[in-house]
Amino acid sequence: MAVRTDPHPHRITSCSEHNIYHEKQSRELCALHALNNLFQDHRAFSKSEMDSICYKLSPDTYINPHKSMFGLGNYDVNVVMSALQSKGYETIWFDKRKDIDTLDFENICGYILNVPTDYKLGMIYLPIHRKHWIALRKIGSRFYNLDSKLDGPEVIGNATDLRAFLHTQVACRNKELLLVVEQDCASNGSWLISKHQHQTDTSSPSENQQTQNGYPTSDIVSHPHQIHVAEKSSKQDTMNR
Repeated sequence: MAVRTDPHPHRITSCSEHNIYHEKQSRELCALHALNNLFQDHRAFSKSEMDSICYKLSPDTYINPHKSMFGLGNYDVNVVMSALQSKGYETIWFDKRKDIDTLDFENICGYILNVPTDYKLGMIYLPIHRKHWIALRKIGSRFYNLDSKLDGPEVIGNATDLRAFLHTQVACRNKELLLVVEQDCASNGSWLISKHQHQTDTSSPSENQQTQNGYPTSDIVSHPHQIHVAEKSSKQDTMNR
Protein backbone atom coordinates (compact mmCIF):
# COMPACT_ATOMS: atom_id res chain seq x y z
CA MET A 1 0.00 0.00 0.00
CA ALA A 2 1.31 3.44 -0.95
CA VAL A 3 2.26 5.74 1.90
CA ARG A 4 0.81 9.25 1.64
CA THR A 5 3.43 11.93 2.14
CA ASP A 6 2.37 15.30 3.50
CA PRO A 7 3.74 17.97 1.09
CA HIS A 8 3.79 20.43 4.01
CA PRO A 9 5.20 18.48 6.98
CA HIS A 10 5.45 21.52 9.21
CA ARG A 11 2.08 22.93 10.25
CA ILE A 12 1.02 25.64 12.67
CA THR A 13 -0.82 23.42 15.12
CA SER A 14 -1.99 23.73 18.70
CA CYS A 15 0.62 22.90 21.30
CA SER A 16 1.09 22.83 25.05
CA GLU A 17 2.09 25.82 27.16
CA HIS A 18 4.39 23.54 29.15
CA ASN A 19 7.04 23.31 26.44
CA ILE A 20 7.06 26.52 24.40
CA TYR A 21 9.78 26.79 21.77
CA HIS A 22 11.45 30.21 21.74
CA GLU A 23 14.26 30.93 19.32
CA LYS A 24 16.43 33.85 20.42
CA GLN A 25 18.05 36.54 18.32
CA SER A 26 21.22 35.77 16.37
CA ARG A 27 22.82 38.21 13.91
CA GLU A 28 20.05 39.66 11.70
CA LEU A 29 18.03 36.46 11.50
CA CYS A 30 14.85 37.70 13.17
CA ALA A 31 12.71 36.66 10.17
CA LEU A 32 14.00 33.11 10.52
CA HIS A 33 13.44 33.17 14.28
CA ALA A 34 9.92 34.55 13.86
CA LEU A 35 8.97 31.77 11.43
CA ASN A 36 10.41 28.98 13.59
CA ASN A 37 8.75 30.44 16.69
CA LEU A 38 5.48 30.64 14.78
CA PHE A 39 5.69 26.96 13.80
CA GLN A 40 7.11 26.05 17.24
CA ASP A 41 9.79 23.99 15.50
CA HIS A 42 13.47 24.78 14.98
CA ARG A 43 13.40 22.60 11.86
CA ALA A 44 10.66 24.57 10.10
CA PHE A 45 13.21 26.74 8.29
CA SER A 46 16.97 27.09 8.14
CA LYS A 47 19.20 29.96 7.07
CA SER A 48 20.18 28.09 3.92
CA GLU A 49 16.49 27.67 3.01
CA MET A 50 15.84 31.36 3.55
CA ASP A 51 18.86 32.25 1.40
CA SER A 52 17.62 29.88 -1.29
CA ILE A 53 14.27 31.68 -1.37
CA CYS A 54 16.13 34.98 -1.87
CA TYR A 55 17.94 33.60 -4.90
CA LYS A 56 14.72 32.20 -6.36
CA LEU A 57 13.06 35.60 -6.00
CA SER A 58 15.96 37.40 -7.71
CA PRO A 59 18.07 34.82 -9.56
CA ASP A 60 19.95 37.18 -11.87
CA THR A 61 21.12 39.91 -9.52
CA TYR A 62 24.71 40.40 -8.39
CA ILE A 63 23.63 41.79 -5.02
CA ASN A 64 20.43 40.13 -3.82
CA PRO A 65 17.88 42.76 -2.75
CA HIS A 66 16.02 40.43 -0.37
CA LYS A 67 18.76 39.87 2.21
CA SER A 68 21.89 41.30 3.75
CA MET A 69 24.83 41.48 1.34
CA PHE A 70 27.02 40.37 4.25
CA GLY A 71 25.14 37.10 4.76
CA LEU A 72 23.77 38.13 8.16
CA GLY A 73 20.09 37.69 7.30
CA ASN A 74 17.97 40.87 7.21
CA TYR A 75 15.34 39.14 5.03
CA ASP A 76 12.56 41.26 3.57
CA VAL A 77 8.80 40.69 3.47
CA ASN A 78 8.90 38.85 0.14
CA VAL A 79 11.08 36.14 1.68
CA VAL A 80 8.76 35.76 4.68
CA MET A 81 5.71 35.46 2.43
CA SER A 82 7.38 32.96 0.10
CA ALA A 83 8.56 30.87 3.04
CA LEU A 84 5.03 30.65 4.43
CA GLN A 85 3.61 29.81 0.99
CA SER A 86 6.03 26.89 0.79
CA LYS A 87 4.29 25.45 3.87
CA GLY A 88 0.79 25.99 2.50
CA TYR A 89 0.01 29.33 4.17
CA GLU A 90 -0.80 32.78 2.87
CA THR A 91 0.16 36.12 4.35
CA ILE A 92 -2.33 38.99 4.49
CA TRP A 93 -1.08 42.50 4.96
CA PHE A 94 -3.48 44.09 7.43
CA ASP A 95 -4.81 47.44 6.25
CA LYS A 96 -4.29 49.71 9.26
CA ARG A 97 -7.17 51.94 8.19
CA LYS A 98 -9.43 49.10 9.33
CA ASP A 99 -10.38 48.00 12.82
CA ILE A 100 -8.67 45.11 14.60
CA ASP A 101 -12.14 44.15 15.83
CA THR A 102 -12.98 42.96 12.31
CA LEU A 103 -10.47 40.09 12.59
CA ASP A 104 -11.70 36.57 13.32
CA PHE A 105 -8.98 35.19 15.59
CA GLU A 106 -10.38 31.66 15.31
CA ASN A 107 -9.43 31.54 11.62
CA ILE A 108 -6.00 33.14 11.89
CA CYS A 109 -3.05 30.83 12.53
CA GLY A 110 -0.61 33.46 13.69
CA TYR A 111 0.56 37.05 13.47
CA ILE A 112 3.84 38.62 12.42
CA LEU A 113 4.72 42.17 13.40
CA ASN A 114 7.30 44.27 11.61
CA VAL A 115 8.65 46.96 13.93
CA PRO A 116 11.56 49.42 13.96
CA THR A 117 14.59 48.54 16.01
CA ASP A 118 17.73 50.36 17.13
CA TYR A 119 21.28 49.10 17.41
CA LYS A 120 23.35 49.62 20.54
CA LEU A 121 27.05 49.27 21.27
CA GLY A 122 27.03 48.84 25.02
CA MET A 123 24.89 51.75 26.22
CA ILE A 124 25.39 53.80 23.05
CA TYR A 125 22.75 53.81 20.33
CA LEU A 126 24.20 53.57 16.82
CA PRO A 127 22.76 55.52 13.86
CA ILE A 128 21.63 52.28 12.22
CA HIS A 129 17.94 51.69 11.66
CA ARG A 130 16.51 48.28 10.81
CA LYS A 131 13.18 46.51 10.94
CA HIS A 132 12.50 43.58 13.24
CA TRP A 133 10.16 40.58 12.74
CA ILE A 134 8.11 39.31 15.71
CA ALA A 135 5.84 36.24 15.85
CA LEU A 136 2.63 36.13 17.89
CA ARG A 137 0.43 33.07 18.25
CA LYS A 138 -1.93 31.16 20.48
CA ILE A 139 -0.39 28.39 22.55
CA GLY A 140 -2.73 26.44 24.75
CA SER A 141 -5.42 28.84 25.94
CA ARG A 142 -3.37 32.04 25.75
CA PHE A 143 -1.69 34.22 23.15
CA TYR A 144 2.06 34.77 23.35
CA ASN A 145 4.60 37.30 22.15
CA LEU A 146 7.51 35.20 20.83
CA ASP A 147 9.85 38.10 20.04
CA SER A 148 13.35 36.66 19.60
CA LYS A 149 14.80 39.65 21.48
CA LEU A 150 12.90 38.76 24.65
CA ASP A 151 14.51 36.58 27.30
CA GLY A 152 11.56 34.20 26.96
CA PRO A 153 7.97 33.95 25.66
CA GLU A 154 5.79 36.75 26.98
CA VAL A 155 2.13 36.14 27.79
CA ILE A 156 -0.30 38.49 26.05
CA GLY A 157 -3.43 36.82 27.42
CA ASN A 158 -6.82 35.95 25.99
CA ALA A 159 -8.49 37.19 22.79
CA THR A 160 -9.54 40.47 24.44
CA ASP A 161 -5.95 41.07 25.54
CA LEU A 162 -4.68 40.30 22.05
CA ARG A 163 -7.09 42.79 20.51
CA ALA A 164 -5.87 45.49 22.87
CA PHE A 165 -2.25 44.58 22.15
CA LEU A 166 -2.75 44.68 18.38
CA HIS A 167 -4.70 47.95 18.61
CA THR A 168 -1.65 49.51 20.28
CA GLN A 169 0.77 48.09 17.72
CA VAL A 170 -1.08 49.12 14.55
CA ALA A 171 -1.64 52.60 15.97
CA CYS A 172 2.09 53.20 15.41
CA ARG A 173 2.81 54.63 11.97
CA ASN A 174 6.01 52.64 11.43
CA LYS A 175 4.70 49.24 12.50
CA GLU A 176 3.02 46.70 10.22
CA LEU A 177 0.93 43.60 10.90
CA LEU A 178 0.85 40.44 8.79
CA LEU A 179 -1.81 37.77 9.28
CA VAL A 180 -0.88 34.14 8.64
CA VAL A 181 -3.80 32.02 7.44
CA GLU A 182 -4.56 28.77 5.65
CA GLN A 183 -4.80 29.10 1.87
CA ASP A 184 -8.54 28.32 1.86
CA CYS A 185 -9.10 30.96 4.51
CA ALA A 186 -7.26 33.54 2.43
CA SER A 187 -9.38 32.66 -0.60
CA ASN A 188 -12.78 32.83 1.08
CA GLY A 189 -11.98 35.74 3.42
CA SER A 190 -12.99 33.87 6.58
CA TRP A 191 -10.15 35.55 8.49
CA LEU A 192 -12.41 38.57 8.55
CA ILE A 193 -15.62 38.85 10.56
CA SER A 194 -18.52 39.49 8.20
CA LYS A 195 -19.98 42.97 8.05
CA HIS A 196 -23.31 41.74 9.45
CA GLN A 197 -21.63 39.90 12.32
CA HIS A 198 -19.43 42.88 13.12
CA GLN A 199 -22.48 45.15 13.26
CA THR A 200 -24.24 42.69 15.58
CA ASP A 201 -21.23 42.42 17.89
CA THR A 202 -20.58 46.16 18.02
CA SER A 203 -22.94 48.27 20.12
CA SER A 204 -23.57 51.47 18.20
CA PRO A 205 -26.07 54.34 18.65
CA SER A 206 -27.38 54.16 15.09
CA GLU A 207 -27.61 51.93 12.06
CA ASN A 208 -25.67 54.48 10.03
CA GLN A 209 -22.81 54.33 12.51
CA GLN A 210 -22.78 50.53 12.22
CA THR A 211 -22.66 50.75 8.46
CA GLN A 212 -19.76 53.15 8.61
CA ASN A 213 -17.75 50.87 10.89
CA GLY A 214 -18.54 47.60 9.12
CA TYR A 215 -15.77 47.05 6.64
CA PRO A 216 -16.38 44.86 3.57
CA THR A 217 -13.84 42.18 2.79
CA SER A 218 -12.88 43.82 -0.50
CA ASP A 219 -11.46 46.86 1.32
CA ILE A 220 -8.74 44.85 3.01
CA VAL A 221 -5.75 43.37 1.17
CA SER A 222 -6.57 39.68 0.83
CA HIS A 223 -4.36 38.69 -2.10
CA PRO A 224 -0.75 38.51 -0.87
CA HIS A 225 0.59 37.96 -4.38
CA GLN A 226 -0.54 41.47 -5.25
CA ILE A 227 1.61 42.84 -2.43
CA HIS A 228 4.69 41.25 -3.95
CA VAL A 229 4.08 42.91 -7.31
CA ALA A 230 2.11 46.10 -6.74
CA GLU A 231 3.51 47.24 -3.41
CA LYS A 232 7.01 45.87 -3.58
CA SER A 233 8.64 49.18 -4.43
CA SER A 234 6.87 51.11 -1.66
CA LYS A 235 6.94 48.51 1.09
CA GLN A 236 10.06 46.43 0.58
CA ASP A 237 12.55 49.01 1.83
CA THR A 238 10.58 49.58 5.04
CA MET A 239 9.88 45.91 5.82
CA ASN A 240 13.34 44.42 6.21
CA ARG A 241 15.08 42.22 8.68
